[in-house]
Amino acid sequence: MMAVNSISAVLLCLLAVTCANTDQDWWRTSVIYQVYPRSFKDTDGDGVGDLKGIEEKLDYLKDIGVNGVWLSPIYRSPMADFGYDIANFTDIDPIFGTMNDFDDLIKKADTLGLRIILDFVPNHSSDEHEWFKKSIKKIEPFTDYYIWHDGKVNNVSEERIPPNNWLSVFRGPAWEWNEERGQYYYHQFAVKQPDLNFRNPQLVDEMKDAMTFWLDRGVAGFRVDAVPFLFEVTSLQDEPLSNDPKALPDDYLYLIHNYTVNLEETFDMVQQWRGLIEARQEPKRLMMAEAYADFETTLRYYGTPQSPGAHFPFNFAHITDVNGNSTPADFLKATKKWIDDLPPGALSNWVIGNHDNHRVASRFGRELVDGLNMLALLLPGVAVTYNGEEIGMEDTSVSWEQTKDPQALDAGPERYLQYTRDPERTPFQWDDTTSAGFSNSEVTWLPVNSNYPELNVEAQKKASVSHYHVYKLLTAARATPTIQRGDTQVEVIGDHVFAFTRSVKLRRLQDSDTYVILMNLGAEEEIVDLLATFSPLADKVMVYAASVHSGVAHGLVYGERDALDRATTETGDITIEGSVRLYACIVYKYDSTFCGGRMVLCVILVLD
Repeated sequence: MMAVNSISAVLLCLLAVTCANTDQDWWRTSVIYQVYPRSFKDTDGDGVGDLKGIEEKLDYLKDIGVNGVWLSPIYRSPMADFGYDIANFTDIDPIFGTMNDFDDLIKKADTLGLRIILDFVPNHSSDEHEWFKKSIKKIEPFTDYYIWHDGKVNNVSEERIPPNNWLSVFRGPAWEWNEERGQYYYHQFAVKQPDLNFRNPQLVDEMKDAMTFWLDRGVAGFRVDAVPFLFEVTSLQDEPLSNDPKALPDDYLYLIHNYTVNLEETFDMVQQWRGLIEARQEPKRLMMAEAYADFETTLRYYGTPQSPGAHFPFNFAHITDVNGNSTPADFLKATKKWIDDLPPGALSNWVIGNHDNHRVASRFGRELVDGLNMLALLLPGVAVTYNGEEIGMEDTSVSWEQTKDPQALDAGPERYLQYTRDPERTPFQWDDTTSAGFSNSEVTWLPVNSNYPELNVEAQKKASVSHYHVYKLLTAARATPTIQRGDTQVEVIGDHVFAFTRSVKLRRLQDSDTYVILMNLGAEEEIVDLLATFSPLADKVMVYAASVHSGVAHGLVYGERDALDRATTETGDITIEGSVRLYACIVYKYDSTFCGGRMVLCVILVLD
């Protein structure tokens, strides 16, 4: 037995998945690392990150085991939404550098075997884009590149009002009056982000041309932003009330969005983009889709075998469905559906953080950073890491006066904390020098977290135990045949333990490994019978990796009647028993004699 926190009824759920793999589909076993360029590395002293800074740090990304580098928008932009308001889809914003800088980045990445992926933002442009300026003036062919409407007249006041009740994600009406054109334009996000009209074939071609431009430049694919918002019903009928008691009339959640997201035409457009990418032949390119939607709708973005869509839509289940108070059943549900219920041949992926959500350390607690990384990196499919999660960066306190996020600014000083995304976007913490080594300027676009003297890359490299070292061990484990192509078993054990294994059965792979991951989500010690749950085991176990809060050292070996943290293994019935301290994330390794395997990794994650 192993004590991992009180024993009770056992709920089992068994899954078996074989991950197919080809040399061409490089992303299938990859770690995709999201870089938020404004906050990654500043080389010119203006307090904003740039392309040269990313190029300078590519060696670091190679060192930690990254395969693909996804860049949040670097296009020319007035920065009303920090790059998601694009004024030119085929140019680099000067704040990040030049096109030559981008080409240098691609070349350096190629030499390191890294692939560069761009954020593609098709739903809207900036209101400073030449297309929009010409659309206002009705200069062809740009007149209908955007969604315009005369609005209607209020029967009582006789004032002109928007055509319907649609709301912006950033709060308030989704329609803005333009005096020069004498019409309303539609914007699902900020006022300065007018929606593009994908019912216009010429606009569709323009966006395909933009994708082709970057593919010709050497990018390995795209993360497509805000996909569900591409189309709206032409009837412009009002959306129904949500009756959400917490939503104010201007809040996006005040309505049920039946007519403005996830329309049938949207799935067809994604399939068209996939066709454009597939037509490129070699090398293979990747398309990831951002779609915050219910599970069944999200799966539709995979497309069909006859009409494929995205290679994968992002799996946000470990952001939206679980948190620091979640039960094993919550984790089981969030994990199981992304293994068991995918379309045939579909590739899973695991996202635990991004630039729109609070950091892992702030959502789950700093003690669980390693555990969540273990989950993302050891489950089957693509692992996606947001910059800084590998060292356990935390949300930074950003005051109203320091706030830059337009979504927060639109909410006002009383409610901005409900909407702000600034805390997870603050500068990367490289070392303990000025501005955490992010910039030589003491003034940065967002404040550096005050914990940077202790929490930074260089400090973690020098430490014998750190998140950085654990992350590297996990990416190394991803190179094993089991993690790349092995089977997965997911279970809930008792009231408190979520568990999964990665293994190879029937000697299908030579020199394969077995991984056992236990997550105790309870506040009490629970006894788990590993033999009954995960058999067979072995009589000698080595600690492969342990979280920084586990109190267990890497590399220790224990076997028959040996003690490690009060844990022992016994031959014969092959049991492991003992107690594991709270907040422990431990990876064990043992020599095995079954199924041609050599070792097991066992992660024990105990939550208080």
